[in-house]
Amino acid sequence: MSDTELTDRQLTGLSDISIAEDIPVEGDIAVPVGSLRRDDGFSTLDEPVKETILRDLRAVGNKFVHVLYPKRSSALLRDWDLWGPLLLCVTLALLLQGGAADSDEQGGPQFAEVFVIIWFGSIIITLNSKLLGGTISFFQSLCVLGYCILPLTVAMVVCRIVLVGGSGTVSFAVRLAVVTASFGWSTFASTAFLVDSQPPNRKALVVYPVFLFYFVIGWIILTFSPSQ
Repeated sequence: MSDTELTDRQLTGLSDISIAEDIPVEGDIAVPVGSLRRDDGFSTLDEPVKETILRDLRAVGNKFVHVLYPKRSSALLRDWDLWGPLLLCVTLALLLQGGAADSDEQGGPQFAEVFVIIWFGSIIITLNSKLLGGTISFFQSLCVLGYCILPLTVAMVVCRIVLVGGSGTVSFAVRLAVVTASFGWSTFASTAFLVDSQPPNRKALVVYPVFLFYFVIGWIILTFSPSQ
C-alpha cells in the first residue's frame, strides 16, 4: 500500500467524526469562579455599613488590649489607624474641660489646649524619631503614641471619681498613686512598640521625649481641680 492511499484513508476517517452540538467550540478566556470567591473577603465595597463599623471597633478594641498588655507586638504598627488616638484625645480633653478654666489663679486646661498638646507633642516625638534614623513610619508612630494615652485617660476617669469625695490630702495621695502608675504604664507600653525601630546607640534619645510627653499629660491630670 502506497503512502498516498494511506493518507487518503486517514482523511476519510476523520471526516466521519462529528462534533456534538452541545459542546461549545468557541469561548473567551475568563477568570475562574473559584478565584473570585477567594478575593471576596478582601473587598469591602459591598460590605454593609454596620459590619464596617463593627469591624473597625473590634480593631480599635484589639489595639487597646495590646496597650493594656504591652509586649513586643507589631499589631499597632502593621494595622495602624488614628481612630483610637482621636477617641482618647477627645475623651481626655472633655474630662479636663470641667476645670476652673475661667479662674485667673488656677487656669484649668481648655479643650483646644489639651488637643494641641497631645497632637503637637506626638508630631514632635515622631519627627525626632525619624531624624534619629528610626525605621517606623510617621503615622505608625502617631498611632502608637496616641493609643498609649489609654492608661492616662483611665487615670483621669479615676481622678474625677475621687474628686467627687473632696480634694483633701487623702484624695491627692490616691490621685498621685494612680497618675504615677498610669504614667509609667503609658511610657513602658509606648517604648515597647517603638524601641525596636530605633538604632541601638540612640534609643535613649528617643525614650527621653516620650517620657516628657506623658509626664506633661500626667501633670495636667494630677493638677486638675474641678470648678466650684
